[in-house]
Amino acid sequence: MENRTSPLAWTLRPIRPADVEPIAELRAEVMRPDLVRLGRYDEDRVRRRFRETCSDRYTSVVEVDGVLAGSVTVRPAEQGGRLLEHFYLATGRQGRGLGSAVLRHVLAEADAAGEPVRLVVVQGSAARRLYERHGFVRESEDRIDVVMVRPAGPRPDAGAVAGSETGAVAGSVTGA
Repeated sequence: MENRTSPLAWTLRPIRPADVEPIAELRAEVMRPDLVRLGRYDEDRVRRRFRETCSDRYTSVVEVDGVLAGSVTVRPAEQGGRLLEHFYLATGRQGRGLGSAVLRHVLAEADAAGEPVRLVVVQGSAARRLYERHGFVRESEDRIDVVMVRPAGPRPDAGAVAGSETGAVAGSVTGA
C-alpha cells in the first residue's frame, strides 16, 4: 500500500535519445481518450508528432524516484513568451499533485523572465482545469483545440524549484 503522506520526489532532466520512444508511447496512451472522442485518433500520427517536435534543447523528462513519469517541453513562442507543449504524465501519476508541481516550476521560470506562457489543449480535456487553476485563460479556440495564455508577472503561489547547473531540477509533492 502506498504511503499517501510522504513526499513524492520528482526531477526534470534533459531528454535523451532513448527517452523518445517511451514518451511517444506515453503521449499515445494519455491522449487517446480525448482524440478518440474528437474523432482524431491516429495510431501513427499521435506518436510521430512527438518524434518530430520534441527537442533535446527544450524537452525535459519528468521522473519520479528515478522512473520516467512524463515530459514537458517549453520553447520560445512565435508571438513572444514561451510555448508549453508535450506536457504528459503517466496515467497513474495524474491527479496527485505532480502536474501542479511541475507546472509551478515552469511558470516560476517564465515569471522570473517576465514572459507569458501559451499552450494548446484539446477541447474537453481534463488538463484544462489544471491550467485554469494556474492562471491560464482561453485566448482562442476551434472545434479541436483551445489556445490558452497565462500573462507574465509575479504570482503569490509561484514557488520556484531550484535547478542545478546540469539542467536537472528536483522537487517533491507532499500527499501524493
